[in-house]
Amino acid sequence: MEKEPHKEKGLVWRGLILVIMALVLAAVLISFRKYFHRSNSSEVDANQVVDKYANALSIAMQFFDVQKSGKLVNNKIAWRGDSALGDGSEVNLDLSRGMYDAGDHVKFGFPMAFTATVLSWAILEYGNHMNMVNELDNAHESLKWITDFLINAHPSENVLYIQVGDPELDHTCWERPEAMTGKRPLTQVNASYPGTDVAAESAAAMAAASLVFKSIDSAYSGTLLKHAKQLFKFADSYRGSYSISIPGVQDFYNSTGFVDELLWAAAWLYHATGDKSYLTYVSTNGNAFANWGNPSWFSWENKLAGVQVLLSRVNFFSSKEDISTEESLSLQSYRQTAEIFLCGLLPESPMATSQRTADGLVWVNQWNPFQYSVASSFLAVVYSDYMLSSQTSNLYCSGKLYEPTELRNFAVSQLDYILGNNPMEMSYLVGYGSRYPQQVHHRGASIPVNANSNCSDGFKWLHTRHPNPNVAVGALVGGPSLSDTYMDSRNNISQSEPTTYNSALIVGLISGLITSSSQVESFVKN
Repeated sequence: MEKEPHKEKGLVWRGLILVIMALVLAAVLISFRKYFHRSNSSEVDANQVVDKYANALSIAMQFFDVQKSGKLVNNKIAWRGDSALGDGSEVNLDLSRGMYDAGDHVKFGFPMAFTATVLSWAILEYGNHMNMVNELDNAHESLKWITDFLINAHPSENVLYIQVGDPELDHTCWERPEAMTGKRPLTQVNASYPGTDVAAESAAAMAAASLVFKSIDSAYSGTLLKHAKQLFKFADSYRGSYSISIPGVQDFYNSTGFVDELLWAAAWLYHATGDKSYLTYVSTNGNAFANWGNPSWFSWENKLAGVQVLLSRVNFFSSKEDISTEESLSLQSYRQTAEIFLCGLLPESPMATSQRTADGLVWVNQWNPFQYSVASSFLAVVYSDYMLSSQTSNLYCSGKLYEPTELRNFAVSQLDYILGNNPMEMSYLVGYGSRYPQQVHHRGASIPVNANSNCSDGFKWLHTRHPNPNVAVGALVGGPSLSDTYMDSRNNISQSEPTTYNSALIVGLISGLITSSSQVESFVKN
């Protein structure tokens, strides 16, 4: 039986109306969803690269190439060449690699190892961010340049070469590293002349680096871990500060104690091995070594704040079944001290430190002030990401609560200051932006490549008022005065000299901020 014409038309119209209503509803839902996602910035921006920080990272990473010693492979710095090829030859060791620590040509093992530890930590937390901007391979290469040196500097269980070159002799010269002709004596610590601080820092560096290389080169990772374990045992068995065993180092990288390095090394060895004996070590020695409740500034010389944040990671991410009651209480004390430190960084906190400039830069010491602001900011970013990843909502600071984003905002303020948002309206990262220091205190950068000068007459390049002929790309200078001022002069060493450990810290900081928020993964091995 045929349908009646008017009924068929009615059905068609109803169908069209239903289709139109469905399309309208879909459009409304799509619009609402887009609006919701715009409102939830952490969700939409989680993997969005911040271009200015990506640019800053590619620049900062280059200073490691500027500082390399030895036979340069795939040399990326046009004005650098091979140098110090004979280092270690008098004891049949190849100590040609490694990095010069600052503007001179001594290889100081203590800050060099710290550079490797921090760079490893940065890669472990934010290697995925580095990879997003094609800098992860460069970070691996720079790290291995140091760890190759550290492996060779540890020829037997209780011997570690901790310095190449005589700083007193080195400072009588102003010359390019490629032109060095003077003697480069070696300094070692051993069972008779112990150096717990430098041996433990080297152990920390190799333990952390073993984690970095574990999935890349398992054999190399295993070698690093073997050296780390031996060095920790040496450091703990033969206790003594290298500054006491070798008084000559006191004028350059003096150590005021070694208990922080023992905790630092044990914490990294626990992460690298999952061996509970290292967790027991930091737990049982916490009362004597950790100075709980009294935070200190993180630096090449004092690792306690780093230890406290690193062990907070265990507190955040380890399952309670794997941790004893005693260890849990100890980890809580480390975390509480870390939080006291972090509360001090937040400018609005009741616990805020007064050690900052009028423009808000954390400022602790007139010598290399950026070390402290960058190191503090790195720890703040790391801890804020631990909070985000563990869904910890607030940081308690003497009656006030702060969200993890506020730690991150502090770190952003410090980094932006460094990159140009400061009263001098200049970038302190050489090569970034249109205005940055021109007279960096750095021998190689200050002397023309074709200059015909030797050790003593090279000082004319130190004292000239002209800009450096070579740009030390990526150098983070020491930083401004307490009054937020900076004098761009090579002779202004406390402000104008860069260091590799500053570079490791700022690489970590920038890497943590490359995206607008982060979710870290646990590398704790239980």
